[in-house]
Formats: sequence, structure tokens, C-alpha cells
Amino acid sequence: MIYHSIRVQMKADAPQEQVDAALEQLRKMGREIPAVQSWAVGRDIGGDFDYGAQFVLKDLDGYLEYMHSPIHRKVDEIGLPIVENMISTDLTDDDDPAIGDKIREIHVKRFEGDPELLTLVEGLDSYSGSGVPGTTGK
Repeated sequence: MIYHSIRVQMKADAPQEQVDAALEQLRKMGREIPAVQSWAVGRDIGGDFDYGAQFVLKDLDGYLEYMHSPIHRKVDEIGLPIVENMISTDLTDDDDPAIGDKIREIHVKRFEGDPELLTLVEGLDSYSGSGVPGTTGK
């Protein structure tokens, strides 16, 4: 299983209706992307982030489906312009020693195939984690 998590801090001037739309789009990802086994979207408690989401995916094929879903791309379009800081991480019980590199490659190809998405991500004040351009998997 792969547990993909994001945590976001919204911009101080983010309109609440746009925040609500982004959160609803995250929920739609959980409800409608077939590869998602379970999910949670809500307030992030105990840190510097406002909201978080976690999506559980059975395997690398499911992760690929999730990452390339048009529903996922729509949440990027709605949400990234109002996000200040973001972290994206993956936890897995897969014993493949190359799993981190394989996850990283999915992100690399996603950014290579979508320059507008890369521009949205590069517009964040900070972005760290498994999907960050220019980082390596472990």
C-alpha cells in the first residue's frame, strides 16, 4: 500500500469560497478516482499547516492512475494558486528498495508532461516532499 499525504498552508488572503472548492475537489478525488482505496480530507491539527489529505493506493499502478487523473489535475488548478506552503509525502509498506525512485519518476513524468502544472508548483513559497522537482527518491 502507498499512503500519499499532502499538507497545505493557505495564503492569508485566500478567499474562503476558493478554499472550500479546493477541499471539495480533494474529496471528489477520494470518491471518484477508482484507484483510491480510502481517503481523508480535513483540518491539519498540531502544526503550521491548515489542511491535509491522505489517499491510500494499493500499489504503484494505482499511484500512477491517481497522479494522472483529470480530477487530480483539477484540484491543482483550483488549489495551488491559493496555497502558500505545501508538503507531499508517501509512506509505503512495499518492500521494493526502488519504490521511492519509482514514485519520484511518476512525479517527474507528470511535471514533464504538464508545464502549466510545474509553473503552479514553482509559484508556491515552499514545497517539499516526494513529488518535488529536483529531489531524489529514497
